[in-house]
Amino acid sequence: MRIVIAGILGGIVMFIWGAIAHMATPLGEAGFAQPVNEDIALAALKVALPAGNHAFLLPSPDPAHMGDATAVKAMAEKSSREPFAFVVLRSEPRDMTAMGHQLVVQWIGDTLCALFLAFVLAAAAMSFCRRVVIAGLMGLFGVLANIVPFGNWYSFPTALVGGTFAYQLVGWLIAGAAMAWWLGRGAKERGDYVPCQSKGP
Repeated sequence: MRIVIAGILGGIVMFIWGAIAHMATPLGEAGFAQPVNEDIALAALKVALPAGNHAFLLPSPDPAHMGDATAVKAMAEKSSREPFAFVVLRSEPRDMTAMGHQLVVQWIGDTLCALFLAFVLAAAAMSFCRRVVIAGLMGLFGVLANIVPFGNWYSFPTALVGGTFAYQLVGWLIAGAAMAWWLGRGAKERGDYVPCQSKGP
């Protein structure tokens, strides 16, 4: 139960930090820009891309022709002269200001991550400081494993990747501190208290 409570606490803290980061700091908009003509772009998407919820690369290599030297050469020439786009299309309209469902999903995701982290932090007797550091490293691990490849392969803006680094690092340091505090409660009574700095001989 101690671990479950730590996970729930961490999820709540991370969720609150996410709200603050997106509403009160530049992190939520890092790497994003406004379109020059939104209506033209949206109209073009309806004509050029199939309906549904899909991701696209533009120019789009056709896997069925990647073994054809002529097709590969044509793709190389086209991609060398045209802009590149990574497009996520949801053709079904949805009110972007109605975020209730997305907020619930976000909180569930934050809480599941925090529960996994709580198991790691409680796996052995550790100091408060070490638990906080591990929490921050776990946040960076997630960015390195997920966002960096998107920046590498799909040209996500450097500002977006950097902003995600900052968001995850700060968030999991704060959530980790709350979780480390909870997990460390009663440590002296249990006999597994570990100070942040061990005293020298």
